[in-house]
Amino acid sequence: MKQKILLLILLLSIFLAAHSQENIIELRLTTQSGYGPFNMALRGISSIREDKNDPWKNTYLKVPQLPKDLTELKYGNIETNRYQETYQDYISGNITKSGYEELQKLWNWVPDSLTLSKKPIRTKIALAYGKDSDGNLKIVVDANNNLDLSDDKPVSLLEMNEDNSNKDSLAQIHTIDVTVETYVEGKIRSIKTPLFIMYNKEYNMFMCNFPQYATTEYKGKKIAICSSDFTDLSYSTIGLAIIKDDMKKGEKVERNHVYRKNEYIEIGDGNYKVVEVNTFKNKLILERTDLPKSQLISSQVGYRPFPFEKESFQQKTTIALEKLKGKYVLLDFWAVWCGACLAEIPNLKKLYANVDKSKFEMIGIVGDSPAESLKELIDKHGITWPQILLDNTDQIKKGYGINGYPTTFLLNKEGVIIATNLRGKELEEKILNLIKE
Repeated sequence: MKQKILLLILLLSIFLAAHSQENIIELRLTTQSGYGPFNMALRGISSIREDKNDPWKNTYLKVPQLPKDLTELKYGNIETNRYQETYQDYISGNITKSGYEELQKLWNWVPDSLTLSKKPIRTKIALAYGKDSDGNLKIVVDANNNLDLSDDKPVSLLEMNEDNSNKDSLAQIHTIDVTVETYVEGKIRSIKTPLFIMYNKEYNMFMCNFPQYATTEYKGKKIAICSSDFTDLSYSTIGLAIIKDDMKKGEKVERNHVYRKNEYIEIGDGNYKVVEVNTFKNKLILERTDLPKSQLISSQVGYRPFPFEKESFQQKTTIALEKLKGKYVLLDFWAVWCGACLAEIPNLKKLYANVDKSKFEMIGIVGDSPAESLKELIDKHGITWPQILLDNTDQIKKGYGINGYPTTFLLNKEGVIIATNLRGKELEEKILNLIKE
């Protein structure tokens, strides 16, 4: 009897695995230049610190040949794929096992050694900047990635201002084609990619991104995918959008129509979960589901959010999302170092003081922040609404797809997401109108 039961369990497992595999869709990707239908973001470029005690000093690029005609010289490098870079640095002994494990926790990352190259590949781009003979700031980028900046030409860069910080045409005019390497289907491949660099004079900082995205097609629909809002080439964080036939050149997809990992997108008569971009296969992975929205978990409007039970930071009582049904609930993801988050505290404080608590609750969910700093801010600002402090093992941040702060989710009385990223006056008016109904 026991053997029959084990056999039935085995057969059921095989059936479920086969059925699940039928629902997996793999779509090959084609690389495109530019930002396509997405709004782009920029990331800062930091110069390398000359510190013998820096635990990451062995991970920096060593550039023996520097520019000859610049003074006050500083140098740095830009990563295209921090996961591959970190893995190969660990294999090469450039970072310790404890440092490697620390980064895995910080990034909530489980390395897949089958899709990462043990042999070091060129995932970084060297650069240097300084002043020319006339005192003008210039930058030199190692475009051919040969660790020799003496054969690259110093260039002046576009200076960031309100008029040009997000214009595709200007960004693409000022790109530099650079050579990097990727690891695809077990082979190291050399590719050229456009790199855009802009100078932020206010903060004396260079900012950059990669004007490159990917496209594929499924059921007659053209799909576009960007990596980390163009700030790297790893596709660890993705944005996905359907390109409509009537979209004009330069037109952007609205934010609520850009889909992230573990969110659902309707294509034809089917509903598909966005699983990932598998860079090793160079494919977009989707998973078809036949379940109704009411049974799906997602961070999208119209879906039920990731459930959690967690101890509150101040009162040390358990906060269970399920037990808040019957009230409108605002989930506010923030961090103690986030300027926009701190600026929003007075608005949230006013809202919380003037709203009927029997109809509305607000939960602050604090990530990437030390407990001491959170306590200081609670005391300083008189924060009375419950706070949850996340650690590196929590799945809440991943469950809500948090890529930046502040991020908010507004839930209705049934526990379904009805709005995201409301702040200030817009948030206040929305809440007050809801509880009047």
